[in-house]
Amino acid sequence: MDKPLKTPPPYPIASVDHALRAATILQMEGGTTVSQIAERLGVARSTAHRILAMLVYRDFAVQDEDRLYRAGPVLELAAHSQSLVSRLRAAALPHLHRVVDLLDETANLTVRTGDTARFIASVECRQALRVGSREGMVFPAHRTTAGVLLLAELSDEELDEVYAPERYRDRPADRPDLARLHTELKRLRRNGFAVNKERSERGLIAVGVPVRDRDGTALAGLSVSMPTVRYDPHRLQPLVATLDAAARALETDLAERF
Repeated sequence: MDKPLKTPPPYPIASVDHALRAATILQMEGGTTVSQIAERLGVARSTAHRILAMLVYRDFAVQDEDRLYRAGPVLELAAHSQSLVSRLRAAALPHLHRVVDLLDETANLTVRTGDTARFIASVECRQALRVGSREGMVFPAHRTTAGVLLLAELSDEELDEVYAPERYRDRPADRPDLARLHTELKRLRRNGFAVNKERSERGLIAVGVPVRDRDGTALAGLSVSMPTVRYDPHRLQPLVATLDAAARALETDLAERF
């Protein structure tokens, strides 16, 4: 089993975590108010205001004439409210909440860029023992549920290009076994869903399905994550059916919005 990719620090600093999460929200979405940041971070409005003021001071954020905060010049991937990621997230959130209501497990929406997968929306379940929000976090695509779902959309030639050896000269240990990956993706294409058993993080299992546009192209992966102690293989098919229904409903909403 691989080592965990994301290990919380032994002495987390809440203020730093809040600032980083706020910067991620601005980078992916933009057009955010103090009240919205406060709600997303679960902090007081005054705390959110101080966080945003510091991000503005350090050029991670800017405030426009409408008093909305957006990504600043330091953030390379400046996004705005009409970006693909923002629209995907906005359309997906009601469906993620519905999945959580039905399954009481944490639900996520993830997109792929190259060989990485990024969580753009996450809704935590209510159980005491649960998988926390991964919103804004980036993982190797081949180690995540949604990542392999989206890699399965590539042809063999495109996959070989993504994982070309020259791209990994400085980090050869990060390159997956392509023969094994090709075999896995072939099986995944037949099944139409993916199961991730502790490949990204120890003690975690995730199940996911693709979300497609009106042309059939996979835009994202919709998944649920749960502690391994709560996973029951006999529940897999009903779980996949619930995810499929949510993905189809989200696709309908996307077809109307895009």
